[in-house]
Amino acid sequence: MARLIQEFNKLPGIGSKSAQRLTYYLVRMPKEEAKALAEALLAVKDKIIFCSLCQNLTEQDPCPICNDPARDQTTLCVLEEPLDVLALERTHCYNGLYHVLHGAISPLNGIGVEELKIRELLERLKEGAVEEVVLATNPNLEGEATAMYIQKLVSPLIAKVTRLARGLPVGGDLEYADQVTLTRAFQGRQEF
Repeated sequence: MARLIQEFNKLPGIGSKSAQRLTYYLVRMPKEEAKALAEALLAVKDKIIFCSLCQNLTEQDPCPICNDPARDQTTLCVLEEPLDVLALERTHCYNGLYHVLHGAISPLNGIGVEELKIRELLERLKEGAVEEVVLATNPNLEGEATAMYIQKLVSPLIAKVTRLARGLPVGGDLEYADQVTLTRAFQGRQEF
């Protein structure tokens, strides 16, 4: 049991108490359910690959999004992680293609340009079908640095490079907004 607790503890967001609870839950779980969970874990490792176009995780190459002819082939949204694709897809507000970087530039964490899928992005853009690149990296120091780096690289290749808007969340109060968020919200104001 100690080994399983250690393995769970390696997962992001799982502390020692959560790892213990998961382990004890599995101990009490019927053997068939535990076996199904183990098979699902192995299947993920065996079947999931990177899409050769967008670098998203998929079971088929190219992925269903890249294979969809109804999607706007001229717009490419650059994201940090595969979970960001899921978040944007849930909104139903974007119908273009994606490119997943698998991280953000973070020298303190040992993540440089070489560790990201930037070379693949540039190869894709050189094909000439993309007219707009939407930079949708996270609004933190690493995300901003990554967006600025990519903007400098792709500007000579693409006429239109945009960035997601920044500002106040819906339902938020001005008094609780930090200075940078409030400044960006004011700078990005729109006509009413």
